[in-house]
Amino acid sequence: MAQNTSKALRNKVIYSVYVRNHGKTGKFNDVLEDLPRIKKLGVDIIWFMPIHPIGQVNKKGIGCPYSIQDYTKVNPEYGTMEEFKELIDAIHDMGIQVMIDVVYNHTSHDAVYVKEHPEYYFKRDGQFANKVADWSDIIDLDYRQPELWDAQINALKLWVKLGVDGFRCDVAPLVPMEFWKKAREEVTKINPNIIFLAETVHPSFIEYVRGKGYYAASDSETFEAFDICYDYDTYGDLLNYFRGKESLERVLEKKRQQEAIYPENYVKLRFLENHDNPRAAALIPDETMLRMWTAFMYFEKGAALIYAGQEAKDPHTPSLFAIDPVDWRGLDEDFVNYLIRLRNIKKDKIFAHGMYKIHPMPADQVIYASYFLEDELLLGIFNVGLKSGEIDLTVNDDISGLINQIPDGEYLNLVNDKVVTLKERRLILGKEPVILRIKAS
Repeated sequence: MAQNTSKALRNKVIYSVYVRNHGKTGKFNDVLEDLPRIKKLGVDIIWFMPIHPIGQVNKKGIGCPYSIQDYTKVNPEYGTMEEFKELIDAIHDMGIQVMIDVVYNHTSHDAVYVKEHPEYYFKRDGQFANKVADWSDIIDLDYRQPELWDAQINALKLWVKLGVDGFRCDVAPLVPMEFWKKAREEVTKINPNIIFLAETVHPSFIEYVRGKGYYAASDSETFEAFDICYDYDTYGDLLNYFRGKESLERVLEKKRQQEAIYPENYVKLRFLENHDNPRAAALIPDETMLRMWTAFMYFEKGAALIYAGQEAKDPHTPSLFAIDPVDWRGLDEDFVNYLIRLRNIKKDKIFAHGMYKIHPMPADQVIYASYFLEDELLLGIFNVGLKSGEIDLTVNDDISGLINQIPDGEYLNLVNDKVVTLKERRLILGKEPVILRIKAS
């Protein structure tokens, strides 16, 4: 992993905004007006999906934001560069950082590079082309061209000087890691605390791209240059679980493996939904179960992602190719307060520095995980199957030496401030998540 990555990123909540569909006008001003509400959620970083001008040649629908004409400008449909700067300043004034999407694998067919630097592009039979056939609205860049590296890094520097605090890098594994390491080195000369988030990809997609004879980096390689990587190495299994095609234990075993195969300071982006996947409310229509899974998502080691509209339990994934606004009608104070409570729990330093473990459980459909740091335990019990009965919190993988010594007594559930009774480390299951902080006696 990037050696200077801060483990404190594991305490962060990232909020993803698609300007076109966020509010009534599809402009930066919609987000500006919504900042007090976003701030209330406890958001640490606002990530803007691409804000650049959208390509018009071979576009899909009214144009996809991931088909970019110019990396150095803002989409005039959203507003002006001055208005975006004002928005950045307003976000900073609220103590929130700003991250923008950079799409460096490809451009639109009518990008400025096409006319000014055609040598920057991947070609097949002498024609501009892309490596993934269904991405017909874009053409791929060719990072064998050293001048392209300079141009792309200069664009990043422009945004950092404007006040951007980080970059979410689209399909980052398809761009050489040596480029990303160079970009990080150059950009941190301006802002040593810049954050690099990689949209790492599904293992099956890595195999597909490599099978075509092209470059694709694994998550392990990507961590050399990036602070945070997507959780796609487990998300496919999670989707299959929600669709009844996978066991919960298989999902959890994939997550356990992350503790051994990634660097000690690894940070994953934990999510139930994002702009490329189904909404959480559609995957988990039962609100009790939705709350349970949301609590586990916040509890996991890594930064937590909210995709705008998730807090309103919007079941519809907005289109990238049309004006398709978020449905905010489901926004209610009770669920918002629930997210705020989870965010406040996540601030604890144990999430950043504690030893994390997902324990094997004989009780199916119950997730039992823990952190330990010094003389403190944080236990999370998530009854995702809404089972009845009780479970034994005794484990055979007690690295801390503390879990199997938890004394009988009453403990406060941090999720709802209710008292939970433990007797011989046994807990009665309920329909709310349980998070317990326990100090060694």
